[in-house]
Amino acid sequence: MTLSIILIRPQMGENIGAAARVMANFGLRDLRVVAPRDGWPSEAAEAMAAGSPVLEQARVYETTEAALADLHTVYATAAFSRAPARPITTPRPAITELAVQAEAGNGVGVIFGPERAGLANADMDLCAKVISIPVDPEFNSLNLAQAVAVMAYEWQMHQSQAPGDMRQMPEPAALSDLHGLFGHLEGELDTARFFFPPEKREGMVRNLRAMLARAQLSAQEVRTLRGMIRALVDGPRTG
Repeated sequence: MTLSIILIRPQMGENIGAAARVMANFGLRDLRVVAPRDGWPSEAAEAMAAGSPVLEQARVYETTEAALADLHTVYATAAFSRAPARPITTPRPAITELAVQAEAGNGVGVIFGPERAGLANADMDLCAKVISIPVDPEFNSLNLAQAVAVMAYEWQMHQSQAPGDMRQMPEPAALSDLHGLFGHLEGELDTARFFFPPEKREGMVRNLRAMLARAQLSAQEVRTLRGMIRALVDGPRTG
């Protein structure tokens, strides 16, 4: 049972290395890096990791979708939410919820955005919730590796205290399946000219994705919804 840490377009190799180091401190091993600005491998990351085995095992991806494809539930981190349609939580309850999913055998993760700008709305589309780390509003700039440390610490604390028998959960949809649902539904809505006027399409799509991601659909629910879309498009059965 583990928590995946996903760094989206990190700008400094030093922060990647520091994140890998603190992950090893708290027993996390799955580090995923999306499109690091300075390329890969990174000498700066290696120097800062201080020999952390996490960096050696880190996987690098070109896109957020590819990095999340095999996971089922992912939360985003942000100092404040630019996506008000999503529930906002704090690290401790978020880790408890993710641990329940992980105990059931599902892939879970937390994504962190670039140091300067944070996560883009497009990166948050597949995230069910936003984690806001409570910091002093007068100085709320938290280093990337420090934010990873907060989540890693909470994960380790939960593992040391959690009971062995977590409640059973239905199998959540893999994010690749959820992304497939997005494409299926949006394609049919485009055909039906639902997104009107055209200049509002991007915002309407974002709200639609946020609604579906927030629901934390199970794998069966995604299959059911896609079947419903096909039935609506194809019309009544004959015979």
